[in-house]
Amino acid sequence: MIYTQLIQRMEALADEQQATHLMRFFKTGPGEYGEGDRFLGLRVPQTRALVKEFRSQAGMADIPPLLDSPWHEVRLAGFLLLIELYQQAKKRRDNTMLCHIVDFYLSAIEHGNNWDLVDVVAPKILGDYLLDRPEERHLLYQLAAMDGRLWHQRVAMVATWTMISGGEYDDALRLAEGFLTHRHDLMHKASGWMMREIGKRGGMTYLLDFLDRHAPHMPRTMLRYAIERLSPEQRQYYMKLTDSAMRSTKYKN
Repeated sequence: MIYTQLIQRMEALADEQQATHLMRFFKTGPGEYGEGDRFLGLRVPQTRALVKEFRSQAGMADIPPLLDSPWHEVRLAGFLLLIELYQQAKKRRDNTMLCHIVDFYLSAIEHGNNWDLVDVVAPKILGDYLLDRPEERHLLYQLAAMDGRLWHQRVAMVATWTMISGGEYDDALRLAEGFLTHRHDLMHKASGWMMREIGKRGGMTYLLDFLDRHAPHMPRTMLRYAIERLSPEQRQYYMKLTDSAMRSTKYKN
């Protein structure tokens, strides 16, 4: 099977010093969001180069063993190959295979247990699939409603990038509104990032309307991400709204 050759090649490139750095960067310590994850120490371009080399030979049977790996980079390779298989099926207009890949991805989200493994895949598989299938976007809300399943919820939010790029903002806005009270900073970052993308990609009036309604109560990280590309005056205005709301809450308490 191709996956055994790919894993062997990746293990041969292991770099202990780089692995130590990556373990710190991806928060793998006790109590952190990536607790217990293990790294070989490959850089992303190295992984992408190997995926490019093996993509013409890989099939769906190779993906589960890669995603089951304890090594973060091997799981990344598995997800990158899954994107390749999705794109091949899309070129063939093989809707049966597209559905199969999306269903598989939804069942494999737990293997994408860090933000990079979510962000690289969710828009290119789930987001792309739902772009022309609005009747199936209930999948986003099912994922978003999975309280305590951080990666499923982040998949829902980040998958909307594809729709935002296509000029459709409603799903991202609804999900971001639902995540205003989320307790995890990674969801604040993802939601603010999608808000920023809305502003960048033709939806500035939608972004400003969202901020006018919610800025006083937005988590600070979410707000900072959302307003990053606004003018200095606009950024100052919305930050003051949040500061005023925080002072008011503190006074009441």
